[in-house]
Amino acid sequence: MNRQRLSDRRGYSLIEIMVVVGITSVVAVIAVPMMANTLGFFRLSGDARSVSNAVAVAKMRAASDFSRVRLYVDLSTNSHHIESWDKVNSKWVVEGGPTYLSNNVVFGFGVVSAPPPNTQAAIGQAPKCTDDTGADIGNTACFMFNSRGVPVGPAPGFSPVAEDALYLTDGSAVYAVTAAATGMIRLWRTLPTVTPIWVLN
Repeated sequence: MNRQRLSDRRGYSLIEIMVVVGITSVVAVIAVPMMANTLGFFRLSGDARSVSNAVAVAKMRAASDFSRVRLYVDLSTNSHHIESWDKVNSKWVVEGGPTYLSNNVVFGFGVVSAPPPNTQAAIGQAPKCTDDTGADIGNTACFMFNSRGVPVGPAPGFSPVAEDALYLTDGSAVYAVTAAATGMIRLWRTLPTVTPIWVLN
């Protein structure tokens, strides 16, 4: 009787368990790096869209306030915020708090040597921001719009420009946010190569 009971017991053998553990391990080894790449892509593309949206908000705010508004980018802290020009007190006023880029995402373009087509003569971040007196602020970049929503350069002229761009990268891709002289904002993407192939997003 005891022998009959032992032979009738149901369950998994050690070999079956080892096969399942082995297959699970192989799937995990394949899936974990792919998941990390996917999360990195979402972080970078999300930050690029956030910067693009912030540029669009600055443009709309300039038109609604009938004043100059700029997206102030701090390249040393990888953050950005919007500032509007106070005509009465002749100073820049910060609107809201700073927005920081995700981990491993920085303002830069790595090895990429050429800008998106019909945007800039040479690749580079937007011009430096200026303080209330018009002096350049180091490690900054600014997208500034006048009351008509047209991108303009820094003081003293505030003349229309068509070469503003901000670049973001995490080493796996490079995104560019550009503004045409008409104020049209575009988001571009390329792989981090010396001779890039820019694609509109």
